[in-house]
Amino acid sequence: MVDVPELVAQAREGRPRAVARLISLVEGASPQLREVMAALSPLTGGAFVIGLTGSPGVGKSTTTSALVTAYRKAGKRVGVLAVDPSSPFSGGALLGDRVRMSEHASDPGVYIRSMATRGHLGGLAWAAPQAIRVLDAAGCEVILVETVGVGQSEVEIAAQADTCAVLLAPGMGDGIQAAKAGILEIGDIYAVNKADREGADATARELNHMLGLGEARGPGDWRPPIVRTVAARGEGIDQLVEAVEKHRAWMEEHGALTARRVRRAAAEIETIAVTALRTRLADVHGDRRLAALASRVVAGDIDPYRASDAFLADLTGVGG
Repeated sequence: MVDVPELVAQAREGRPRAVARLISLVEGASPQLREVMAALSPLTGGAFVIGLTGSPGVGKSTTTSALVTAYRKAGKRVGVLAVDPSSPFSGGALLGDRVRMSEHASDPGVYIRSMATRGHLGGLAWAAPQAIRVLDAAGCEVILVETVGVGQSEVEIAAQADTCAVLLAPGMGDGIQAAKAGILEIGDIYAVNKADREGADATARELNHMLGLGEARGPGDWRPPIVRTVAARGEGIDQLVEAVEKHRAWMEEHGALTARRVRRAAAEIETIAVTALRTRLADVHGDRRLAALASRVVAGDIDPYRASDAFLADLTGVGG
C-alpha cells in the first residue's frame, strides 16, 4: 500500500518520482485512487489547461515543445500530457516522453508524461482528467495536453481543456479534414503550422472562410483567431501564447472559464458513475433477478423496457 499523504506532499514539493507514482496509480485504476483524488482535490484549481489537437503530421509535438520553452521563459511551471497510441503488445504508450521532448527532460520546472489511449476513442486516455488533476496539485501553472493524431476522434480534447488550439498545416488537405472531423466547432484558436511552406496563405484563407461560414456568434462572442507558426524555429509561438492569454482573459471576463470547468467536472463524474454501474452490471451476469425478469419477458408478462427499469431499480436502490 502507498502512503498517499506522503506521496502527495512530495508531489507538492515538485518531486518528479512522486508525480509519476501518482499518475501511475491513476492509469492503473489503483484501489487507492479514491484516497488519492480526495487528497488532491483541495489542492487543485490553479492550473490553466491548454489542449493541442490536429491531424497527424501537423507538428503537435514540436509546437508543444516550443510552448514549453515560451512558458518556461515566463517563469511558469509546466506539465505536459502527451497522449500516444497504445502499444498492441504492452498497452503502454508507443513514444516515450524523453524521446519526444528531450530538450526539456532535465528541467525541474517541466514534467512530461506520455499516456496511452489503451483503445479509448476521442484522442485522450481515459485517465487524462485525473492525471491533469495530479499535475495541477503538483504546482504546474500551465498544463499542455497533446492528443494522439487520429483525426476525427480528436474532438474529445475540447472537453478537457480550458483553451483548445487546433493545428493545421499546408499541403495536407487540412481544410477538408477540419470540416469532416468537426474540429471547426471545438477550436478556440487555430494555428497554421509550417507556415514557411507553400500554400500556407491559402490554408489560412480557406480556414478563415470556413470559420465564417460556420459562425453563429453575437457581437461580444469569442471569434477564434488564426495564428501562423513555424514551431520548429519558434516562429509565431509568442503570438500563439498571446492568443491563449487573450482567450483566457475573455473567458474570465464573461464567466466562461468557470462554466467550462463545471462542464468538465460533470463529464468526469458521469464517466466515473457509468463505469461503476457497468462494473456492477457485469458482476450480476447470471443473477437470479435478471434470469427471472428475462423469463417474464419471454412469457410476455412484461416488456424489456419495464424489465430493465425494474432491474436497475433493484440494483441501485432507486425506484424506477
